[in-house]
Amino acid sequence: MFDNKKDTDNTINEEAAAKAAASTESTLSPSDGKLAPVSNFSLEELRLKQDFGAGALVKKALLTVPVRKPNRQDFVRTRPGEEWRMPLALIELKEEREVYVVTPNLAGELSGEVVAKLIVTAINRQGVPFLWPIRLPSEDGRHDDWNRSAMEAANIATRQWVRVSANMSLGAYDVFTARVEMPEPVWPDVPFSELVHIAFKGRVIDTLDHPVVRRLRGEL
Repeated sequence: MFDNKKDTDNTINEEAAAKAAASTESTLSPSDGKLAPVSNFSLEELRLKQDFGAGALVKKALLTVPVRKPNRQDFVRTRPGEEWRMPLALIELKEEREVYVVTPNLAGELSGEVVAKLIVTAINRQGVPFLWPIRLPSEDGRHDDWNRSAMEAANIATRQWVRVSANMSLGAYDVFTARVEMPEPVWPDVPFSELVHIAFKGRVIDTLDHPVVRRLRGEL
C-alpha cells in the first residue's frame, strides 16, 4: 500500500518537474546561454528577392581589369557600342603574361614590338569584366583567320553569350552560342576610360627609357 503511494508520488513529482522545465525553457533567451524556442514563420518571409542586392549600402570596388582573351570554357558577352572599344598599340610580354600600352608618339619607334589591337569590353558569366584584345588588320588590309574569327565572335557576343575555343586544325576560333537562354550581363557602373585606366595602371610606356623598352633593346 505504501509502495503504491510512493510510486504515485514519484509520478506526480516527475510530471511537475517536466512542466517546470518546459516552463523555464520557454522563457530562456540567448543571453541565458540557450536558444529561445523557434517562432512560427512563413517560408515566403525568408525568400530572397531577385534584386536583394539593389539596396546594399556598400559597393564593390573594381580594382583589377584583366587584358586577355576569353577562357575557352567561359561564356562571355561584349558590350555593344563603339564607345566600349578602342584601338591601342600594345606590347605583350609572353613569359610574364603582361600587356603594356604604348603612347602613339612612340609606337612608330617600336614598330618591331608594337601590335595594333582593338580592345573590346567583355564580361563572363561570373560577372568579371575584362578587356579582350583582338589584332587589327595590317596596313594592306590583311586579316588572318585567327583574328578575323575572333572579331566575328566579339561582334556576335554583343547579342548573345558565346564560348570561343581555338581549333588548331582549322587555324581559327570555333564560336559556340549558348543553347539555353541566359540572363543578360550586369555591367559594372564604370566608364570605359576608367576600365582602361585600371587595366593598364603601371603599364603605360610613354618614354624610350621605360624598363620594358630597354629590356627589349638588350639594355637591361
